[in-house]
Amino acid sequence: MRRLWLSLALLVLIFAATVGNSLYLKHLTGTITDLLEKAQDQAMEECWEEADALTHDALRHWQDRELYLYTTLRHADTDEVYTSFREVEGFLHTQEPQEYAASNARLIARLELVASMEQFSLQNLL
Repeated sequence: MRRLWLSLALLVLIFAATVGNSLYLKHLTGTITDLLEKAQDQAMEECWEEADALTHDALRHWQDRELYLYTTLRHADTDEVYTSFREVEGFLHTQEPQEYAASNARLIARLELVASMEQFSLQNLL
């Protein structure tokens, strides 16, 4: 009977860690997405310096949690997000609004996909 309780406790702990990771990633990517959307608004108003600062804040959020992200996510997914940040920064520096908008939209979509892949759902279980 003791083994049963220990096994159930271990399953509950794993489930709690999975749900916690899912919620944390959703919060993190939501914060970064909000910053990128504000940067997009600033770029559309031709305030490129403010857009650049907001994008750097978003990248800093990502990089500050890099160890956690590389531990819990697939490396290919984290690498794609990082590469997308670099692409967005490039278009910010050249101040090309159409290319920047498209690149920023791809980055936001990647962040949303990273969060959705970790959500606890039947689709992700199968």
